[in-house]
Amino acid sequence: MPKDIPWINKNFLALPDTDSNLDVASAVVLPVPYDSTESSIVGARNGPSAIIQSSSELEDYDLELDVDISNIGIYTSPYLEPHMGSPELMTQRVQLAVEYYLGMGKLVGVLGGEHSVSIGSALAHQKYYPDATVVYLDAHADLRNEYMGTKWGHASGARRIHEQGNIVIVGVRSLCYEEKLYIDSNDLTCVFWPPEDPKYVDSIVDSLSEHVYLSVDLDVFDPSIMSAVGNPEPGGMHWHDVTNLIKHIADKREIVGFDVSELSPDQGPPSCSYTASKLVYKILAYACRNKI
Repeated sequence: MPKDIPWINKNFLALPDTDSNLDVASAVVLPVPYDSTESSIVGARNGPSAIIQSSSELEDYDLELDVDISNIGIYTSPYLEPHMGSPELMTQRVQLAVEYYLGMGKLVGVLGGEHSVSIGSALAHQKYYPDATVVYLDAHADLRNEYMGTKWGHASGARRIHEQGNIVIVGVRSLCYEEKLYIDSNDLTCVFWPPEDPKYVDSIVDSLSEHVYLSVDLDVFDPSIMSAVGNPEPGGMHWHDVTNLIKHIADKREIVGFDVSELSPDQGPPSCSYTASKLVYKILAYACRNKI
């Protein structure tokens, strides 16, 4: 394209080609517009496009870290086509796509879509980093063995991930009795919200392996700041609760990948899409600041 004409690039942060080319990028944003197992309010399929669109309003410079995160290079992948017939095959599709970029040495951030997209992405990272701990932020435990006829839906994500490796669940304030029994019988680390331990951040970080994968369902936030989700739950985490935890993880461990999911943009004000974009931005900044 002619360089003397001002184009708006529809990628994350609306970056110019020099900062968003796959060859030079340290990070990849992978949009997955999938919500076929959603059981309450549908619309998460529109989340990736809303996050990317809102990201164009973000400043590249991060005041907290004193870095310009565009300098890491962020490539926005083509949207992954959903598999409409099988949640299990969709999981495999996500896993293959993430493995493709991991094989290039990229940090991969998946944009859902419903939270089941985390399964394939986490499995890919557990394959590349066998010691990895998944930090799973969610208002719900997602530990059902099966829900609505599938073991690969959004209500079973943490269970499928735990079957393959280490997981720490944070922010839970709604679960069924089956999930409570699973937590107790497996001695699973699950930080219910609000936490009883005032030093819960240090306790979480101390329990983690060197490599950490972050999985964030946006309903972990209180609906007062994030109402545009499929399953809102009152009494949740606030902005600095989440970012402070992620920052402390990045200070002591290596964040090797992440997903952010469950934004249903039509269910809330535009500020929700902006907040989701800002969260993706902050995770990238924390994870990649040493590469800038």
